[in-house]
Amino acid sequence: MTLTETPETPLLVEHRTLGAHFTDFAGWQMPLKYSSELAEHHAVRTKAGLFDLSHMGEIAVTGTESGALLDYALAGELSKIGVGRAKYSLLCNADGGVIDDLVVYRLANEQFLVVANAANASTVYRELAARAENFSATVENQSGETALIAVQGPAAQEIVQSLVSDEQAEAVAELKYYAVTRAAVAGIDVLLARTGYTGEDGFELYVPNAQSVQLWRALLAATTERGGVPAGLACRDTLRLEAGMALYGHELNLDTNPYEAGLGRVVRLNKDFVGRDALAQLSEQDPKRVLVGLQGGGRRAARAGYTVHDADGGEVGTITSGALSPTLGHPIALAFVDVAHREPGTALAVDIRGRKEPFVVASPQFYRRS
Repeated sequence: MTLTETPETPLLVEHRTLGAHFTDFAGWQMPLKYSSELAEHHAVRTKAGLFDLSHMGEIAVTGTESGALLDYALAGELSKIGVGRAKYSLLCNADGGVIDDLVVYRLANEQFLVVANAANASTVYRELAARAENFSATVENQSGETALIAVQGPAAQEIVQSLVSDEQAEAVAELKYYAVTRAAVAGIDVLLARTGYTGEDGFELYVPNAQSVQLWRALLAATTERGGVPAGLACRDTLRLEAGMALYGHELNLDTNPYEAGLGRVVRLNKDFVGRDALAQLSEQDPKRVLVGLQGGGRRAARAGYTVHDADGGEVGTITSGALSPTLGHPIALAFVDVAHREPGTALAVDIRGRKEPFVVASPQFYRRS
């Protein structure tokens, strides 16, 4: 794919055949929903949903100093990941602002896979390549040749197991959270990871574009046989919000640092990396604002950009994401608020189209699967 071409999922025809409604996401035409986003949301919570995530970026980092490069490039200590495991991390600029949040898989001693958000894939690739200048490591953007399919929900393990050999079925069951392995699913060699972005159990399958349609069809048949459905980006957003998971461009951006976003645990200041000095200073200061969860008592949802107010009517924050929770039945939101209003139980209000609606500060993780 050249830089002038519009990126296109290799599963586009499959989605059209299923009657998908599309949306533009970071330049990609991606399925927003197939039938009802509410039905798809509930299917993921109770059975399973099948997602096309081929818009995500896949960047290979290989070489004798690949681990050292990632330690220098990212806020976490990636060289300590065991082979077959994964870690969530942050790519920051020199000021400590977040360029992207991403997942790093260690496939072999000198082989890593960095998975970036769709809107930032090119930026992450360029940053990693630039930061690799003094390391014996190679950075290769494999996004254009790799498809990503995810199956999420309580039936996800059973779905994947139904498409592998008996021997590999046991390996699927034993695959830990934030782990990765090679597998043959429906006779197709894939990279199988057990991570997720919905708050449910689930698997991500990385496959070359050429085999993606065959894999999608096999997974779709196995999913629908167990009461699941194909699912679009609309329900993916409400699912991740219920689970309190950040979305780049909403909770994270260049003007956000890890500490105010509740991600200080990701930062390792015991090593040299881009942004370390700035983040070391920030770690010693009380943040002026923090990311919190908000729960509403009515039916009106807060949306990104709406203002948050204290009991006196003063503006104390801004909503970053919000929705009427399909699972919980009441409005939920993530918001940056002044640090003085961070305590759970604090009564606040959100200006929803000129009317102040009551909300209460709560844990950002609204939903936890049993």
